[in-house]
Amino acid sequence: MAFEIGNPGLATTVQDQGRTGHYNVGIPQSGSMDQYSAELGNALVGNTAREAVLECTYLGPVLTTDSDAVVAVTGAPVEVKVNGEPRPQWSRLELKAGDQLSFGVIRGGTRYYIAVQGGIDVPEVLGSRSTYSLGAIGGFKGRKLEAGDVVPVGAPLNDGKLPQADSVPEEFRPVYAKEQEVRIVLGLYDHRLTDEGLANLLNEDWKVTPVADRMGLRYSGPGVKWKEREQPFGAGSDPSNIVDAGYAVGSIQIPGGTQPIILHRDAVSGGGYAMVGTVISADMDLVARAAPGTATRFVAVSMDDALEARRDLAERRNKAWAALGATR
Repeated sequence: MAFEIGNPGLATTVQDQGRTGHYNVGIPQSGSMDQYSAELGNALVGNTAREAVLECTYLGPVLTTDSDAVVAVTGAPVEVKVNGEPRPQWSRLELKAGDQLSFGVIRGGTRYYIAVQGGIDVPEVLGSRSTYSLGAIGGFKGRKLEAGDVVPVGAPLNDGKLPQADSVPEEFRPVYAKEQEVRIVLGLYDHRLTDEGLANLLNEDWKVTPVADRMGLRYSGPGVKWKEREQPFGAGSDPSNIVDAGYAVGSIQIPGGTQPIILHRDAVSGGGYAMVGTVISADMDLVARAAPGTATRFVAVSMDDALEARRDLAERRNKAWAALGATR
């Protein structure tokens, strides 16, 4: 079976859990920005967590199925419509051949996900179906969807067996708030900030700007101050410049000391900006849900805190799957 794309929306791409193991040669992991929401969409339609979904940014697609299909829409709150009639989000939907799936205006957050029983069946590239548009690899022909595309869907898993529950309980659905706290581990170059600069980073509010995409999110705020120093050979002239180093996913840069940038799933793997901290893995989905204007406070935590948060998130995932009666 397949989906025919009538209107592609703003930026609809195929994504899964990501392309790991190649960051050292400059190929980012890609994958769904909000992994938790995409995963629960897969759970609702009887997939494992690994199947590919469609990631929709702000304005979703209009698509028609050529066969009966089971789908679910999770992630940022948006009106879901089948043949023009409203349908619930975070719930399993059964489509008949010829049915049209479309969307209204997003009401918060940035991205939502269309999961389909059997998963989006594009070829794997380096172990993943995820789209990395800048490198033109993975996904559907290495790009975002376009009008007229026919996107293949795989065969149902587990003989088409669906989970017991047909909707995600409210307690396991993400919150899309206008304010958020994002936990970070300081380093590797936080020592290059002045005391005032570090205080600004951790004690002041920052707001997500419209300059935010799959590569990274830029924040506006009070700015920071860097310690003056004689720049080493190979570094740029600004105190925020360093001789090139590798970037961890979630790294925070502050070019020129003005607007912090959090590197996300399609970010480059290295460069010449100092990293003052790294968003913990448990909060990367939270960052991805932040719409422009979201007030953000960065909170410094220890590595032990970060590991505990990762365990807590894994437990929450497991409980959500169990509540649905689904198998990861």
